[in-house]
Amino acid sequence: MATIKDVALKADVSVTTVSHVVNDTRHVSAKVRERVELAIRELGYVPNAMARSLKSNTTSTLGMLIPNSSNPYFAEIVRIVEDRCFGAGYTLVLCNTDDEPHRQSVYLQVLAERRIDGLIVVSTGAGTDHSDSLAKQLHGLRVPTVLVDREIADPACDLVETAHMQGGLLAVRHLLSLGHKRIACIGGPVGVMPSEQRIEGWRMALAETGATPDIANADALLWRGGFTSQGGYEAMHAILRTEEKPSAVFVCNDLMAIGALRAAHESGVHVPDELSIVGFDDIELSAYTSPPLTTVAQPKERIGALAVDMLLERVGGKRRDARKVVLQPELRVRASTARHASFREAAAPASSAAPSAATPSTETRKSRTP
Repeated sequence: MATIKDVALKADVSVTTVSHVVNDTRHVSAKVRERVELAIRELGYVPNAMARSLKSNTTSTLGMLIPNSSNPYFAEIVRIVEDRCFGAGYTLVLCNTDDEPHRQSVYLQVLAERRIDGLIVVSTGAGTDHSDSLAKQLHGLRVPTVLVDREIADPACDLVETAHMQGGLLAVRHLLSLGHKRIACIGGPVGVMPSEQRIEGWRMALAETGATPDIANADALLWRGGFTSQGGYEAMHAILRTEEKPSAVFVCNDLMAIGALRAAHESGVHVPDELSIVGFDDIELSAYTSPPLTTVAQPKERIGALAVDMLLERVGGKRRDARKVVLQPELRVRASTARHASFREAAAPASSAAPSAATPSTETRKSRTP
């Protein structure tokens, strides 16, 4: 591998001159610069990024931690973040913590040793102890940090997230508007804030309808699926084994909802005629399930872009105070939800009534056609 000394020898200049050309730190005549650049190309010289970073105190590298790389929601966020970083001239180093706090702690130390300029974190684990531990470690790194999706108790970090509780409200209000009253919920892991907030939205929507036995005992309709398709599959099978089955289910992420759809199909329960299902996230796959999944859409493009833009503001010294941005979700109505059977029965007489005199039947119109 060619060294800077090899380039200097071939171009017949000093090592210092090559360094100035590579790092653009001092004016070099056009003729000399051309000679150095030609030598670099011919020798295939690659500048030492670590040495350059020590001089400039920057690496043009950002780090990102996610809890589950197999979850399409995080994969889609990563793609957006990576595209934004590349466009801004930064390289992204991605670490998957696999929802393990210890692994997250190790990766944070590894990224710090790589002298990253900034950090984007979707935290793993749950509970106050974990949140405090992560906040303490991030504070010790002294690296600009943006939290995505999951908030922790660190006032120094920026935050970009969706209004998860509002998303839960949107989902369950939609089901209520279709005449469903007994609405179950499949939540994520206990203590993970986005899941708890979505479940709270489910409870609030039910409470808006008034105090009924179902609402008063809402937690009897709450299952947990761990934010995985297998978890949603198992939770839906458990729901369908209950004596008094719900007519609709709000599932706190699309991955679990896909597993729930599979379980309903295996049990011979037709979606949406016998059971309506709403997911959360609007991952790309949700539009291709059978039937296509009604879901609460998180604004992933804005989340990813804002996370990078906010981080680069801090990296570039344009802002010092922490900023919190909460984005509003939207409901994507597809084919996995339908009106409750009681609503369909009530509407049936009107739709099957004899045509009025003002609107001739098809047969009448045909008989009048010459």
